[in-house]
Amino acid sequence: MELGKVVGQVVSTVRDLGLPNLTFLLVDIVDPEGKVVFPAQVAADTMGAGEGEMVLLVRGSSARMIMEGKPPLDLSVVGIVDQVTSGKDTLYNK
Repeated sequence: MELGKVVGQVVSTVRDLGLPNLTFLLVDIVDPEGKVVFPAQVAADTMGAGEGEMVLLVRGSSARMIMEGKPPLDLSVVGIVDQVTSGKDTLYNK
């Protein structure tokens, strides 16, 4: 799993028939403190995450497992993060 921060939404009305009808988010992959490690990734969202929220992401076959069948997904949101801590430090708090 990876941490991501939602920075926008991607709208695609014309798409492959195997792609599920759900929301796509533009997310930056971030470290636990929120620093961008890998920008501008598109993720399928079944959780209802909003802009500015930190999310848990899965890639590859794990990203496809959230849906019936085998949709052509490579990155999916599987959780909305409330807090990230390390030792006694709170790195992120919703």
